[in-house]
Formats: sequence, C-alpha cells, structure tokens
Amino acid sequence: MFANVNGVKLFFDVDGAKYRVNKGELLEKPTCFVLHGGPGGTHVNFKPYLDALTEEMQLVYIDNRGSGFSGTAPESTYTIEYNVEDIEELRKYLGLEKILLLGHSYGGMTAMQYAIKYQSNLAGMILVASSPSSRFLEKAKDYVAKHGTKEQQEMAEVLWEGNFESSEQLAKYFEVTAPLYSRSFSENPEPRPKTNNSYKAINQGFGGFMRTYNLIEDLPDIHVPSLVLAGKHDWITPVEENETIAEKLPNSKLVIFKNSSHRIQRDETVEFNRTIVEFVRGLG
Repeated sequence: MFANVNGVKLFFDVDGAKYRVNKGELLEKPTCFVLHGGPGGTHVNFKPYLDALTEEMQLVYIDNRGSGFSGTAPESTYTIEYNVEDIEELRKYLGLEKILLLGHSYGGMTAMQYAIKYQSNLAGMILVASSPSSRFLEKAKDYVAKHGTKEQQEMAEVLWEGNFESSEQLAKYFEVTAPLYSRSFSENPEPRPKTNNSYKAINQGFGGFMRTYNLIEDLPDIHVPSLVLAGKHDWITPVEENETIAEKLPNSKLVIFKNSSHRIQRDETVEFNRTIVEFVRGLG
C-alpha cells in the first residue's frame, strides 16, 4: 500500500489485525511502525522474523523514501529529518494516536530522533542494535581492520566513504559482509532477498549526515518506555553504544543477546520476539 506524504509515495505494509477476541472480549492491539536499517535498507529484511509479534501488535512496515517499494525523491531529502517527518505524516494518514516504534540499526536512530520531536505520540520504543551518535563508525572501522577478511575490508571502505555506485555493488557488499551481520549465517547461509536497497540513500548517510549525527544530549528528555536490545558480538553498533542509549534514556531496559551480532532478529528469533512481547504486555 502507498500513502502520499510530504511529496513522496511512501510504501507501507500492514501485518496483523488491529483487534482480537479473547474470551468473548474484543481487545485492541497497539500499532507498531517497523523502521528498517541502512540508510537505504527495506522492510523485507525483517521478514519472516517478526511474524510472531502480530499476536500482540499490529505491525506497519515502512520503506523509507527512495528505498524498497517507496517512491524516489531528491537525494538531498534522504536524511533522518525527512524520515522522521514521513513517519509522522503516515501516523496522521492512518488516523492513529499513540504508536510504538521498532527500529533496527539506522531505524533505531530514526526512532530516537522521532521521539525527540514527537514523543507525545509514542506509547513506547523498541531500539534494536542501534547507536546514539556517530562514534560507532570508528569502532566499526577498527573491528573490520582487525577481524575482517581482505574483501570485507575493501567493501567496508566503500561504505565508510559513501561511494557505492550501483545497486549491484551494494548487493555485493551485503553478500560479502553477511557473516559479520549475523552469527548464525555460517550455519544457515540463507541469502538476503533481492530488494531495492538504495545505494543513493546509504551514500547520503555514511558519506554525509551520519558522520555528525549525535543524540546523546537529547536522550534524557525522552521519557517514553523504551526497550534497548543489543547483540554481544555486534560489529557495527557494539554493545557499549546500546548501553549508552539505555543509560541516557530515563525509562528504559537493556537486554543483551549473547549469541547475536547485528541482526538479532535472525540470530535469536524466538528469544528476540519473547522479549519484545513481554515489554509490550508490560505497557498495559
């Protein structure tokens, strides 16, 4: 489905009913906007790992402008600020009041940026393998330099410089670095589905605004209930970055997944979903 917001055709996909029947009573489930990573990723990378969450929430998957099935826009608008405003306009378009946000990686950064401006519209946040500032970049560079293969180091250099030249080159990056993103990849090398990852959007992020991104001083002003999930072996947004998020957010809980890297939802799917369900039920 599509919504025309802020001059762009934004794709969204709804998974799960808004209401369920329990012992003869009609119960309303919270609606959760699911925000993908990247920049330049797509909602498809969450599937099928979040399917179990539809028992407790209605999920609204979103593709950011210029990514996935969403329409293109001027490359200068492929920024976190525009992503935030697109989320807000979609919330209004769908006639929703308070929503949940589940953001993975860059999606978590976007969720926090949204909360800084629109926290009155939030019932809670689930921040997965994210970071509160650009300092994660140097840590990731250091990790690849020490532990990456030569090919991984070469592809990562393109990422750091924001120099992808085609969708095919970006797909090659994810193919080469897949074992870094997921601890379970070596045992189950399931390929990523072919989707429209946007090399232009990822270039705007890593080659531009993510180099100066910093929300650390703003986080103490966010009071919505927040669940912070980190992978112990995460190479790109390491545990200490998520610890900082949890430390700065006054109403948060941190959970570290011991057998996960960056893609916790893939590495420890059952425990990942169980932890989120417990958090959502606790919101009342």
